[in-house]
Amino acid sequence: MTDTPPNAATPNAPVPPAAPGTFVIATAGHVDHGKSTLVSSLTGMEPDRWAEERKRGLTIDLGFAWTSLPSGRELAFVDVPGHEKFLANMLAGLGPAPIACFVIAADKGWQAQSSDHRDAIAALGITHGLVVITRADLAPDTIDATEAEVRAHMRGTPLETAPIVTVSATTGEGLDELITVLDEVTDAAQAPDASARVRLWVDRAFTIRGAGTVVTGTLTAGRLRTGETVRLHGESIDRTVSVRGLQSRNSSTAEVVPQARVAVNLRDVPAEELHRGDALLTPDAWPIVDVLDVRRTMGQPLDAGVVELMAHIGTAAVPVRLRAFDAEHARLTLARPLPLQVGDRIVLRAPGSRNVFAGLLVLDVDPPELSRRGDGARRGRELAERPATGDILAEVARRGAVERSVLTRFGLPVPSRSVPETEALPDGVEAVDGWLVHAPGLAVWVEAAKTLVARELQARPMAAGVPVKALSEGSAAGEPAPARGSERGHPPPADTDHRSCRTRDDRRHGETARPLRRSRRGRGRGRRARKTSGRRAVLGSRG
Repeated sequence: MTDTPPNAATPNAPVPPAAPGTFVIATAGHVDHGKSTLVSSLTGMEPDRWAEERKRGLTIDLGFAWTSLPSGRELAFVDVPGHEKFLANMLAGLGPAPIACFVIAADKGWQAQSSDHRDAIAALGITHGLVVITRADLAPDTIDATEAEVRAHMRGTPLETAPIVTVSATTGEGLDELITVLDEVTDAAQAPDASARVRLWVDRAFTIRGAGTVVTGTLTAGRLRTGETVRLHGESIDRTVSVRGLQSRNSSTAEVVPQARVAVNLRDVPAEELHRGDALLTPDAWPIVDVLDVRRTMGQPLDAGVVELMAHIGTAAVPVRLRAFDAEHARLTLARPLPLQVGDRIVLRAPGSRNVFAGLLVLDVDPPELSRRGDGARRGRELAERPATGDILAEVARRGAVERSVLTRFGLPVPSRSVPETEALPDGVEAVDGWLVHAPGLAVWVEAAKTLVARELQARPMAAGVPVKALSEGSAAGEPAPARGSERGHPPPADTDHRSCRTRDDRRHGETARPLRRSRRGRGRGRRARKTSGRRAVLGSRG
């Protein structure tokens, strides 16, 4: 199959200024409104992959097609199902996509899944897109009314001011205008960062005879290269793998940059171990978390009493438990850990429901433990003051000191070392080598260290000095008490073992994050042991 089918984007369409680039666009809209037909008309490719889909004329799973615009831009389409039974499949296709093409039929108007798909776009925070009114030839007298209906339903959403194009895939009416608008929309879209870390959410995994296992997904940031090693984290697998080969737009390539649909041939990985919702990651660059604090962006209040929900993130669908702090903020506990960062978007759906319950913004991927009465309400107030991009000062203050690389992995906008720290870091945060330190805590540590050294030299004037370990322990003992429910900070001596403040994933990769939790079972054994030893002591005295 060639990269550009012969009947792809119409050559006589107006050509805007050339701006090469690749873009991924996902469709959205009610079932039987002509999404697949529109994609086929634009690309010359049939997006429905299964024989059953073509037989029934109903998209069941994700479909894929691509084309080149006259401007030189390359487009890849992810065609999603519109039927309410396949909402999870729709979210898997729309989730990683940076641009949405919302489709509504002129002869049918706004329908139930039109609202569901609009809500999904809003929950996912997709801000770039367009609206296409299809089947204009079937109801030419309803075009103005349909456009007014779309504007009314889109009010208050990211696509409120999106361009609206009217087309007929059957007659070709409006396709030239649509191609021009696609160029304008992609030109206005945010440029992807090819230097960023990779997180490729897997939407398909299969085996090709002679090649082995292949996974596909939408690459929105970073770059993939043949021969490099990536981390494969998923439902039943978590290890590093080698990239054997790459394809994009049905052509082999040594490197793929965003935005692009990509097929990745993996070495020595059985396809049966892979699932939709797994992810290919830059090694040692992502936190793998199962507890996170979030903010509601749309939908139902989080304190509505619903606690068991399904979370859709990227292509993953994971059961979660919700602990509401207030109507706007909550803590999610995921059934399985995922690679997440501050700023990620999540769609919540009630089990068995075919509607969006709420949209969420991730605020903290390493939240403090909440063990005392009133901690939840206090945490809600803290999160209400937190900006959407995260709060470096709050993260450093809570820990006392934290490695710069840890906050970078969490997705916080930590300034580069090339930028003067006094200009880039918030007040109250100081840089010490590779660490960010809370200034008030640092002052306490310094004074504690001075006191310890003076006391040691007074007691042993001939001593060669104070051991670093003793200095570290003494400084930590002299630090101010952290806020209730937060982690305890530590000064950053060069040879301190920080295993006491690592997540499950970070202990594996040697990076600092959060303190280990003592299990209830362990504490219970300790209490029973103390009671037993006390009972034995009493019996012994009686004897």
